[in-house]
Amino acid sequence: MRLSRGVPLLAAALLTGAVTWPVPAAAAAGTDGHCVRQDRLRVPGAAYQRTACLPDLTTTGLAGTPYTDTADQAGLTARATRRPSGVPGVQIDGYFPDSSHFNTTHGRPHDAQFVIRLPDHWNGGLVVTGAPGTRRQYATDKAISDQVVARGYAYAATDKGNSSADFYRDGTRAGDAVAEWNSRTTQLTRAAKRAVAQRYGRAPRRTYMTGISNGGYLTRWQLEHHPELYDGGVDWEGTLWTADGPNLLTSLPTAVARTLGSASDDAMYAAGFARGSEFLWPYHEQAYWGVTQKTYRAEFDPAYDPACPGASAGSTTQQILAPCASDAVYDYAARPASVHRAVARVALTGRIGKPLITLQGDLDTLLPVAADSDVYARMVDASGRDGLHRYYRIEGGTHVDGLYDTYPDRLRPILPCYRTAFDALVAWVEHGLQPPADRTVGRPASGDVVDSCSLQR
Repeated sequence: MRLSRGVPLLAAALLTGAVTWPVPAAAAAGTDGHCVRQDRLRVPGAAYQRTACLPDLTTTGLAGTPYTDTADQAGLTARATRRPSGVPGVQIDGYFPDSSHFNTTHGRPHDAQFVIRLPDHWNGGLVVTGAPGTRRQYATDKAISDQVVARGYAYAATDKGNSSADFYRDGTRAGDAVAEWNSRTTQLTRAAKRAVAQRYGRAPRRTYMTGISNGGYLTRWQLEHHPELYDGGVDWEGTLWTADGPNLLTSLPTAVARTLGSASDDAMYAAGFARGSEFLWPYHEQAYWGVTQKTYRAEFDPAYDPACPGASAGSTTQQILAPCASDAVYDYAARPASVHRAVARVALTGRIGKPLITLQGDLDTLLPVAADSDVYARMVDASGRDGLHRYYRIEGGTHVDGLYDTYPDRLRPILPCYRTAFDALVAWVEHGLQPPADRTVGRPASGDVVDSCSLQR
């Protein structure tokens, strides 16, 4: 690892193949005029980059090309979500120097890969994100990139310095992999700002940090540690890390025990899992709980069970998702101080330095809201930064919007609420308009929930 470092959000995103890397003839020729200066763009610090001028930077236009990866986006959005199209501009793909090789996108096994999109019609802003789970740099193209580039923002995303369920193998010390996520996000933000200035002749007027799950964690961490780089952020169900808990390693062992038949419903509720989320438990037993617990435990506490997951989380989807039996009795509080110190290296404090909006579904069954965003909101309040924070619980929301397609009568997608929250953040930062007070956003009994959400009462 050189400066270099997720759990799959859906099994479908675990095993994806390499793609070829052609440059469209029209893009190379620059016949429409908007490719003229693309050869002058250089991403500072990049070990490799490839630049293309494209007729459409959205997934509507990029689907089926090597400029996005729809398989890595699986499950993150509801099937009927409307998507914009027709956003011409420049895309830069590349990577920063790194010694790990989990990311095989474009047939180049190299981590610290990034994508930067620079629309022709720029609004002066930049949006930065990091991949959720252990996905890669194109993971949030549908959920985030499509909307922001259509509104004129430049966009930059990183694979966080590693990907795949084997991420815990990166680095030499416990916690190195997750610590690298933060360094890579900071690195990309600084480089993207300079690339934007090359493209448009001036630096971005506003820069926003945002992300889903692990990307939400990155948003919190960046606004706590590097507020000078950003004007604000939207945290969509960010992962909570605290040295003494709660964190993933305090709630998921109970879920693993449930999977293996040794934990009751009451034990699940005590661990923070919401009453009413029981219908989602069987799916999470198969797709989330086992792999999440074992890989993050291996990241922060590799001595606990060196044989599981061992040198790899697995070579098949079944092996990767399977839980370790030892995790059913894992007791984070009783683990050595060295484990808590490893988590402390990446822990959150709540001391944000720029406006932040947090959203999380009240039926999140991977990161229980009672043990995550509820706690983080209290941390922000305790740090005296509550004036910079808004927190919205989304009734009927869960960790991935794709589950709405299976349970449309019980769930609602969070993406439309996220888009409303992003607009609210921009109005807050740029026009001083205060967002609505913290609240639970109710699930409407009827009407459009796939593309509409109001944060107002």
